[in-house]
Amino acid sequence: MGAPGADVAGAGAKGADVNGADVSGAGAAGAGAEGPGRDPVKAAIRERVLAHAGELVGLSHRIHAHPETAFAEHRAAEWTARALSAAGFEVTAGAGGLPTAFSASYGSGPVTVAFCAEYDALPGLGHACGHNVIAAAAVGAGLALAPVADALGLTVKVVGTPAEERGGGKALLLEAGVFDGVDAAMMVHPGPFETVRFRSFALGTLDAEYLGRPAHATLAPHEGRNAADAMTLAQVAIGLLRQQLPRDWHVHGVVTAAGEAPNVIPARAAASYEIRAARAEDLAALRARVEDCFRGAAVASGCELNLTRPEPDYLDFRDDAGLAELYAANAAALGRPAPVEREPFAMTDMANVSHVVRAIHPMLDIGAGGAVPHDAAFAEAAAAPAADRALLDAAVLLAWTAADLVRPPAGA
Repeated sequence: MGAPGADVAGAGAKGADVNGADVSGAGAAGAGAEGPGRDPVKAAIRERVLAHAGELVGLSHRIHAHPETAFAEHRAAEWTARALSAAGFEVTAGAGGLPTAFSASYGSGPVTVAFCAEYDALPGLGHACGHNVIAAAAVGAGLALAPVADALGLTVKVVGTPAEERGGGKALLLEAGVFDGVDAAMMVHPGPFETVRFRSFALGTLDAEYLGRPAHATLAPHEGRNAADAMTLAQVAIGLLRQQLPRDWHVHGVVTAAGEAPNVIPARAAASYEIRAARAEDLAALRARVEDCFRGAAVASGCELNLTRPEPDYLDFRDDAGLAELYAANAAALGRPAPVEREPFAMTDMANVSHVVRAIHPMLDIGAGGAVPHDAAFAEAAAAPAADRALLDAAVLLAWTAADLVRPPAGA
């Protein structure tokens, strides 16, 4: 079912009222007598985004109304890919061997720019990170650039990237070669503030399982090996370790199993942990110290230990200064709020791409009224009129920045 007031199948009229939001004002500064409004290429790009406003907002709302979690985004991937296929993009489903990923290409220029479309949701919270906006903005940038791609010397790609919240979809796609040959990768993330230079922690995951020996807690405790005690020892060791960790190293986790009956010595205990550091290079050292805590507890308790990594490490984001400058200038010309600089506060698998490909990951304020991502109120805001306007601005800004990447500076 389409969003209220939005034509999911076809392009909306320029300047149409979409879901109660007047999108004719989106990026109004860009159409004035100054700045990009005087640039015929940028004017055409913006006009094309507005011409597809209804379709883009409809796609965003449709994904929002049908949240799908990591590696289960079958409908979102299909809807996003279909919007591109209908516009003449060559679409490859199941990119990188991931069923809910895709790669869509248009044009044959020597410079390849990829827009990343995230569309996974959070368990129990739906689109409380606004990935519906990200997907629609990536599609919008692709649709806007397609008619001028060859003239600009661009190959335009939109990559459907599942499992950002958990699973490291982009890391897996990177390893599978989906980003091979890409000269620049971009995406815009909705947020509670505006920023250009995104900063993120590197993130590693760790699952620990202790296997002991069950026994009656009163009649034969000496026959048992207590897996729950092993987990307690590990947690105490990690708690003490935190006292000596650098300020930007973090360890946190939850116990997911620790026995079932108080009169039976637990034969199995399990926990899921995360480690974070400001730099990817520090993750290995932090992981070694945390794993030693688990190993020491195994020795002390006489239990067997299994340590696994459930997903790829998320690296720290390293944006490209040149791309960031181009984006910042376009955001100012479009009338977006002044960006703020923030310390690392989140994680993203887009960071893995940024270690290999020139990349940016700006954030756009969607007017969430103080709500932050991963909050139920943010999920509601991600389909509100302010978010609709932000996604159209995001599509324009991504496309403008890609165009600037292959054109000489003004006056050159």
